[in-house]
This record gives sequence, C-alpha cells and structure tokens, in this order.
Amino acid sequence: MRIGVLALQGDFHKHGEHLKRLGLEPVYVRTRDDILSIDGLIIPGGESTTIGKLLVDFGLDASLKERLYQGLPVFGTCAGMILMAKEIVGREQFKLNLLNISVERNAYGRQIDSFEAEFEHSLPLQGPLHGVFIRAPRIAKVGPDVRILARFEGYPVLVQQGKYLAASFHPELTENLELHRYFLSLVETAKEEGPAVPTLNDAARGRKT
Repeated sequence: MRIGVLALQGDFHKHGEHLKRLGLEPVYVRTRDDILSIDGLIIPGGESTTIGKLLVDFGLDASLKERLYQGLPVFGTCAGMILMAKEIVGREQFKLNLLNISVERNAYGRQIDSFEAEFEHSLPLQGPLHGVFIRAPRIAKVGPDVRILARFEGYPVLVQQGKYLAASFHPELTENLELHRYFLSLVETAKEEGPAVPTLNDAARGRKT
C-alpha cells in the first residue's frame, strides 16, 4: 500500500511519521508522478489558500482531480478538510469539492487560541479521540450523505463520506495512530473494489473516462 502525503506546505512530516509507525514508507507528494503512484492521499494542515495555489502553480490540480475521479481515497486534516469541502463560507478559493460540507475557516480562533480536547466518537476504536485544534475550521453544515463520526461542543469535528475522511483537528500531533489506521482500512477497501466505473451521467458532463 502506497500512501501519499501532500508535501507542498504544512505539517506533512508529522503525518509521515505516523505512517512510518504503522509500517509504511510515506510518499511525499510533490509531482504528477507521485500522484499517479499512490493508493491513498493525506492532505495535511497548513494554509489552505497556499496549498491550493501551489497545486495549481505546480500543475498538479488536473492530475489530482483525475485520480480522485478514479476513486482515490483522501484524508484531510484542518486545512486539508477545507480543501475537501464543497463550500467555504465567505471565501472564493481553490477547493476539491469532495465532501458535502460547508466549513468556516479559523472558526475556533487564532493561533493563540489553540487548544487540545478529548471527545467521543462512533468509530470502531478503543477510548476517546484526542484532538489538537490550531486555527481550526468549523463544519457549519453537513449534507445527508455525510456521516458525523465525532462532535465537540455540538459541532461535527470528524466526518466521512464514502472513501473521504476529514477532521477539523490535528490527529498527527498526538501519539494516537487510530485515525490513520482507520484511513488505511478505507484505502484497503478501495483497492479491493477497484477503480471507479464511469457512468452515463459522467459522460454527459464531459468527464474523462
């Protein structure tokens, strides 16, 4: 299994360290060939506008969207979740439109307002999750096709839609490997199912097959 970590900006090395602890050698994604070689992708925290701009500037946006169309699983944390959302409240910026959610950037405060918290979840994991919130986005709305896996103070902080997983917080800044392990299970399931099959609706929209 080859898991990529988008390595254009942000805390990608921390995700890589978690993957190494799980017995995998991370692929730090910086080129089109990197994107074509992976089975799953982690989009780290950082600055979402900068990551989006670099994807376009480096010409990686088209290759990434093509792989997403083929069924590439994605795990986004903090800024990664923002890039995965279909709506970013009050902002016009690059996004991947993967998750049927609306997010508010920096809704939990500035860098100085960073905090840690534990919260319950509905995943098959033992014990509560521990999250680090740094200029974290807040999920304002979720579509009916999105599973809410965890909440904090009433708001969703961990959601899943099919093979897409996203967190408002930074699991890579804790010692807990369980969310990364869960994402690997999504990747394994996607590999077993094989590439996505184009539909008539896709063809009608002019998408590549």
